[in-house]
Amino acid sequence: MRSTLKMILLAGSATLVVGPAMAQVAANPTAATTPPADAAPTAAPGAQPPVADTTSLEQIVVTGNTSGKRTLFNSSSDVTLASAADLLRKAPRSTAETLELVPGIFVQGTAGPVSNNYSVRGLGGGGQAFITLEEDGMPIIYQGSGADEYFQQDITIDRVEAVEGGTSGILAPNGAGATINFISLKPNFDKPEASVRFTGTTYGDYRADGYYSAPITDSLAFNVGGYVDSNKGVRNNPFAYNTYHVKAMLEKKFDDGGYVRLTVKRGDEHDPYYADMPFQVGSNGKINSIPGLNLKTDDIGGNAFADIGVPDSCATGHCTRRFSLTEGLHTKSQQYRIDVEKPITDGLSGFIHARYLKASFDFNGIFPGSIGNTPFAAGTYLDPNSAANPVAGLENQALADPRFAGTTQFGIRDTQGGAIIPASDTAALSALNGNGLLQETVLNHALTKRQDFGSDFGTKWDYQTGPIDNSLTVGGMVYRTHQFNDQSGVSTVVNDVRNNSHIYDIVALNAAGNVIGQLSNNGMVSYGDWGQSVFKEDITSLNAYFNDELKIGSKLHIDFGARYENQHDVIHVGNAYAVNPTVPAGTAGIITDLGPSFDGSYSRYAQTFHDWAYTAGVNYAVISNISLYARYARGFQTNGAGTGTDPTTGIGTASFNKPTNLTLYEGGIRGQAHGFSGSVVAFRTLFNNQSYSFNNPDNPTQTVNAVANDKIWGVQVDATWKPVHFFSLDVNGVYQQPKLTSLQFSGTAHPEYDGNVTAQTPKKLLTVTPSFILPNGVGEIYGRWKYIGKIFADAGNGVSLPSYSVFTVGASLNVGPRFNIGVSVDNLTNAKGFTEGNPRQGQTQSIVNGYFYGRAIVGRNALVTGTVKL
Repeated sequence: MRSTLKMILLAGSATLVVGPAMAQVAANPTAATTPPADAAPTAAPGAQPPVADTTSLEQIVVTGNTSGKRTLFNSSSDVTLASAADLLRKAPRSTAETLELVPGIFVQGTAGPVSNNYSVRGLGGGGQAFITLEEDGMPIIYQGSGADEYFQQDITIDRVEAVEGGTSGILAPNGAGATINFISLKPNFDKPEASVRFTGTTYGDYRADGYYSAPITDSLAFNVGGYVDSNKGVRNNPFAYNTYHVKAMLEKKFDDGGYVRLTVKRGDEHDPYYADMPFQVGSNGKINSIPGLNLKTDDIGGNAFADIGVPDSCATGHCTRRFSLTEGLHTKSQQYRIDVEKPITDGLSGFIHARYLKASFDFNGIFPGSIGNTPFAAGTYLDPNSAANPVAGLENQALADPRFAGTTQFGIRDTQGGAIIPASDTAALSALNGNGLLQETVLNHALTKRQDFGSDFGTKWDYQTGPIDNSLTVGGMVYRTHQFNDQSGVSTVVNDVRNNSHIYDIVALNAAGNVIGQLSNNGMVSYGDWGQSVFKEDITSLNAYFNDELKIGSKLHIDFGARYENQHDVIHVGNAYAVNPTVPAGTAGIITDLGPSFDGSYSRYAQTFHDWAYTAGVNYAVISNISLYARYARGFQTNGAGTGTDPTTGIGTASFNKPTNLTLYEGGIRGQAHGFSGSVVAFRTLFNNQSYSFNNPDNPTQTVNAVANDKIWGVQVDATWKPVHFFSLDVNGVYQQPKLTSLQFSGTAHPEYDGNVTAQTPKKLLTVTPSFILPNGVGEIYGRWKYIGKIFADAGNGVSLPSYSVFTVGASLNVGPRFNIGVSVDNLTNAKGFTEGNPRQGQTQSIVNGYFYGRAIVGRNALVTGTVKL
């Protein structure tokens, strides 16, 4: 039945109609001409134009419409365009950083190249909810969250378009807050063209991109492109992570304007990952580096974490599971896609688009501070009588074990080299790494295997008579996703606090200082006490939608639309042994308890949800260069299921979270005159029943389900001013007031949180970019000031992270008509900045013993690109 269903869907389904975004330049923004159904192919990159010679709003490309006739000036949604030159000027260090080009989106780009957090219009940070990342108008994955793990921006991407609110929740699932659309270069039917780009950084990232396109016949053309990369990451790292991505298109176009396009993508990507690290807080409240661990450049991860065999339940098929920081975050993906658009009769056309993604995402990342929320003095770990000692239970177990008879003290033994420091050598322990600290770090290993089918199909009817110009699109979407998650065999180690951290075994010593035996296993002091173990989930989503765009005369535009979704979610949650199994024979150390472990069986749970999204907007041109718009939208985010294990019976449990609703009111004014163009938008956003999960700090094998409402109002600005031909100034930012209400943890209300500022969400975001345009098309020199306001790390507003500014300078220089050199120096002043605290400490965080865990921005770094059009 599944095979039959896939064949039917592949034969008659399609991707999102939001995809074909249309570029147009109209002499009058209120009387724009209709572009073809699919945007004309743009040239491969080479020399890049500087800041646009005009600031005309009718040049903006609009994503999020179905008629293909709306410019920015007459749009009734909040839309943004980032051209190839904008992307080069931004020089993002990750795909997520590209999203900073969209006003109102807060990006926490501190995790590395992938798996970053971003949020829209005041929604709590720490996730990716309500934002859909698309490639050529199609969601990269149905559920949205984690999309940057399966997609990377490269030379094949021509531009980025975004729509916040508006029709985003109608034309995309799980994207009611924003749709970010990465639009590819299309095959060139006129002539062969090719480009190569080389990138190098001060932190050891070396990359080569390539692109080639050529016609085969007058109506058949292809392109192929991608990149190879060797990346050490923005923080100090002994490993190099290698990647390749390749994408190929074959397109057939017809005389009536229709086309068929086939696309194939493959990728094999390795990336570093940066979770929390400890910081020191002075008596004045200032956050500083711990000696030996520079918050701007260093990383806990290193050689000691390169390859560790972790005992696991044999029911998983492997009694020992390999944790490997040399693998890092390893994504393997392959995708197949078909796009068809075809006129049927005069004014009526049909579209069929579909894509199938098969991928695996193998997460190998270390999480310091996830067991115990503060580093301790090294001697504390060797005192079995200390209440603060996280491993005191293990040491007391050894003292009662006849095998350890004669133990007089404990010590730590470096797993790299074997050096031992006994508890009696207090001077050496105090001098360890220059700070005398040890901590516990979780070896978080999670494997996700995914099959994700997405489609959209329908018809568009254009009708025009007299002053009436109407475009109606009616369609359906089908999504089918299967994922298998294995987060079993997660273990905790004891390690020191420094760059390229060392792991230590706890050893028992006799009076002569000789080792009687080791308590831990390669530093591991517990097994299976963190994470979600094993589960399988199948989601089927059926959607029907329409969107109508009406133009009356030359000034008034009205649009309205709706989408109905029915989602069926089936999840099989792995059961655990009622009595924890023992570790495999021959495992080092004295720990015999494998912890809560998968027993090979599952418990099945199922739930069906359905919901409506709908919107209406209006735009009116007051005069030829000023327009007003207003929008109402109601959308939703599907949430899937939270999983856990009953601590008494070991039965796997699941809790289904109903869709989270978004209600958006917004209105704005747009204008252009005398070298100025821009918009001011006021918005009111209500997120109801926002659901998220976090590890219970008291029992990390259990997840706590949190549900809350977020109420936000704000003002957003996006403007460009070009007073003279050699200077341009871009300003975009938002001021917002995000408030938390009706918070519940596992069904228990916590009114004490009402009115708090939403966690990980700044009230103020501002970016100012001045550009000096060089004569004769040579290029530009630019600067950028990015300001991030104060952030609360937790829902309880217990830890406040200070505001910070980042300055960037760069240049885009054209050396002839085919060669461009780009230079970007980020964080020029080497500023400190913090994007989050430690979500695994709970929802009311605190500074303990002068320390807390969080993530910081990196210090000063530079990137250089050279692009040649062949």
